[in-house]
Formats: sequence, C-alpha cells, structure tokens
Amino acid sequence: MSEIIETDICVIGAGSGGLSVAAGASQMGARVVLIEKGEMGGDCLNYGCVPSKALIAAAREAQGRREGGRFGLDAPEPEIDMARVAAHVRGVIAAIEPNDSQERFEGMGVQVIRAEARFTGERELKAGDARVRAKYFVIATGSSPFVPPIPGLDRVPYLTNETLFEVDKPIGRLLVVGGGPIGLEMAQAHRRLGADVTVVEAARLMGKDDPEAAAVVIERLRAEGVSFREGAKASGVAQGDDGSIRLTVETEAGEETLEGDRLLIAVGRAANVDSLDLDKAGVAFDRRGVQVDGRLRTTNRRIFAIGDVAGGLQFTHMAGYHAGVVIRQMLFKMIWAKADDPAAPWVTYTDPELAQVGLSEAQAVERFGEGAIKILRWGFEENDRAQAERDLHGFVKAVLDRQGRVLGATIVGAHAGELLLPWSIMVRERLKISKLASVIVPYPTRSEASKRAAGSAFTETLFSDRTKKIVRFLLRF
Repeated sequence: MSEIIETDICVIGAGSGGLSVAAGASQMGARVVLIEKGEMGGDCLNYGCVPSKALIAAAREAQGRREGGRFGLDAPEPEIDMARVAAHVRGVIAAIEPNDSQERFEGMGVQVIRAEARFTGERELKAGDARVRAKYFVIATGSSPFVPPIPGLDRVPYLTNETLFEVDKPIGRLLVVGGGPIGLEMAQAHRRLGADVTVVEAARLMGKDDPEAAAVVIERLRAEGVSFREGAKASGVAQGDDGSIRLTVETEAGEETLEGDRLLIAVGRAANVDSLDLDKAGVAFDRRGVQVDGRLRTTNRRIFAIGDVAGGLQFTHMAGYHAGVVIRQMLFKMIWAKADDPAAPWVTYTDPELAQVGLSEAQAVERFGEGAIKILRWGFEENDRAQAERDLHGFVKAVLDRQGRVLGATIVGAHAGELLLPWSIMVRERLKISKLASVIVPYPTRSEASKRAAGSAFTETLFSDRTKKIVRFLLRF
C-alpha cells in the first residue's frame, strides 16, 4: 500500500523557486514535503545560470589574453583545453551544489521525495510510493528547452543548454539557432574558446531588448568573428556522410546551406507541465504554462505556481521573488501579497553585458506617447574608469515621465548587471531622478555614468539663459 503523507505545504520542483519556498516555510515552522524527479538545484544550477556563467568566465579570460596588447601586455594566442574548461564548469557546479542538496534540506526538516509527481485530485498527488495530501501545493517545475519543428532535426544530433556543458572536446564550427540571450551568450563564449560560430535568428537579434543597446552587443560579437544570419528561417537540417551538420536557412536573398560540426538549439523554453496531470487537480494551463492570477494562485485556489512554469519572465531571480509572494500568503494569510513586478530586471551576460529594468524607450513611447517621456543618456566613453580600463563600449539610458519619475533604464557595457541596482530601486519606488542625481558616487567608478545620466536631466535648466540672469543678479549683492 502507498504511504500517505499529511503535510502543510507540498512543493513540486527543487529548482531555485521551489527550494526558496521549502527552506523559508520549513524554517518558519511549516511541515514541508519537497518533490523532485531530477537533479536538486534544477536547471539553474545544473544546466543554466551557473554552468553558463562559469563557461563565460573562462572565455573572458581567454579573450583578455588576446587583448592584452592595449595595455602593452602582448601574449601568444591562448591554448584552449576544452577538457579542463569543462572540468572548471563542473567544479563551479560542485562548489555550489551543497547549498541545494537533499541532505541540507532534510537537515532543515523538509521531507524530500525523489520521484515524479502526478496529481490524483484537488488536494492530493502521488510521488513514487507515496501519496501526499497538503493544505497547499506549490508548482515550481520550471521549464525545458523548446525544440522547434525544423524538418530533419529529429534525425541529427543537436545540443541544448541541458547537454551543451557536457561537451569536453573542441568544437571547430558551431551553428546556433536562436539569437536571444542564451544563443548569443554561448555564441560569444565558444567563439572566444576557438570555435567558428554562426548564429541564425528568424526575427531580430536580441529582439526583446532595446535596439540601440542590442546593437552595441551585436557589433562587439561581429568584431570578434561571430557570423549572423538575421531574419533567416531554419527550414531544414541534415547530417552529412562526414558527420557534419548542414543547416538550410531561408532569407530574403534566397536559400543558403550552413555547415558546422555541432548544432545548438536556443530558441526559447517551454513550461514543464505535461507530466503533472493538472486536469485532475482542476488546474488550467496552456502552452505558456500554468494559468495564475496576480497572487500566483492557479484555478485551484489551494495550488500556487511560481517561476518559469507560471508563464511570466523566465529568470531565476523571478522565481525567488515569487517564492516570497506565496510564502506570505500561505503562512501569514497576507492575501494582499501580489506578484507586482514593474521593476523586474534582466541581464544578458555577453561582453558587453546588457541590463534592463522597467520600461524600455520603445515601451514607454507606446504607452505614454513620445512627447510624454524624456530620455537621458551617458556614454562610457565619457567615464574615466572606462577610459582607464580601455573598455568604452556602451552607455546608460534612462526613461522618465513628465514628473521626472524613472520609468525604466537600460545599461549596456562592462558590469551592466552590477550597475543596474540603483535604477531598479528608482523604478520600483517610483522615485524622481533628482534622488539619484544628488547621490555622492566614488571616483573613479563606472557608477558615475549613472549619476551623470541622472544629472543630465537638469542640464538644460541649470545652464539656461534664465539661470545666468538670476546668477548675475544675485552676484550683485
């Protein structure tokens, strides 16, 4: 007979969001069952954020050696040992792994079940030999790489982010289908690690980002030797007798066949919902994920969904934010807690990085009209720290409303993700730009670019003819 477990909260999925709920709820006194059919830590630790940033770090080191001449530090072309690079990536995962381990969570009092979960009713599910009945359920199953219906793709070997980091041999020629964050991050990293890389994108490269900022990133990748086919539809793929991958693409100029040694599919992600039997729990879902309201409740009010599976922004930090929203409702009955995320940031970890929070310029124009917003901009070519580091790529751009409140900000350049925090606070708290303009910033830092951008909001007024007249009048006394 199946074991019946009665608990307060049952969390499905041990990725970042699920682990945050399990840890927080357990340490606050709730009985928690955590179910995971795959690896503890989920996609972020094992196939996503952690290994990709580790690979990017290795690639950046290789590129730094190539570019040392700008500082008078000439060096030979670095020798790339992909086996050791792969070992470095695995080592980073191993260093972080204990934080997400089953042992750690069991030490917190969480009951961990390593099995697939399937709902059997509105208040019950089955996982392995156990039946779990809970007051609340949290679906945190994340997402998986979406595989597009390219003719022939099912007959050739291809990589996704779930298999890319297993590669420990040099890639001579890499074809990347998808020109979004994952595609471009991995394209640049592998180019820097010695591969010839071609990126194929059916629409616009970095299509969700500010076009002006995206152009800075794309120009840098082109300069490093990455080839692009923008507005090109992948219409077929086959494997040659020599094992090569032949990708056919259609563009306005006609049909072209690209040839590579490995193929990476990076066109987006699909929510993990298929194996949960959600219909038996009365939970509605579609191709984008589980349907939730502003409080992250599903159509079954005792079941919440968080992170990628909830169909919104698919970022680890959003899953963590969602965890806090549902914990406040489940444990403290704070029914007013909502997933209100106008200041949800995101970063593409290319070099230069591209970071965004709030509304982009185009979004602000669409919502309020061009005459109702003001754009501030400051380039890193006018930043002393950037000059000292010989890295002038990019700028800070801010979008203001008529009252001077910050609606959004875009930063493209070195450490853009690190520079975004004050702008996130400005957007979330609906602060006026004067707050940031009056902050004292240490010199020389890249943060000065944000302050200078903020200060430029007042340049026209401060240095106007009217101000000059007032100053001349006051100086008479």
